[in-house]
Amino acid sequence: MSPISKVNEEKLSKAMATLQTIADSTTTPRNIRKIVKDSIIMLQDNSISPSVRAANAISLLDEVSQDPNMPSYARVTIWSAVSTLESIKE
Repeated sequence: MSPISKVNEEKLSKAMATLQTIADSTTTPRNIRKIVKDSIIMLQDNSISPSVRAANAISLLDEVSQDPNMPSYARVTIWSAVSTLESIKE
């Protein structure tokens, strides 16, 4: 595994851990938790390159972060995960 791949996998793991806190929170609306869980599953798909997985997850998370029913702490947490994912390069 190249050093870049190792760094990308670490960033993916960090983003997944951040998103898991929202997925596990019972105070987050169910529809938002579902999309967050879907993005975590997408990030775990090793058949796709890390940068494509990150881009796909960012797309889902960006859409859900606009939801007016989202608690502010969840929005900030999602933005944190998106920021980590945006730093992933091929």
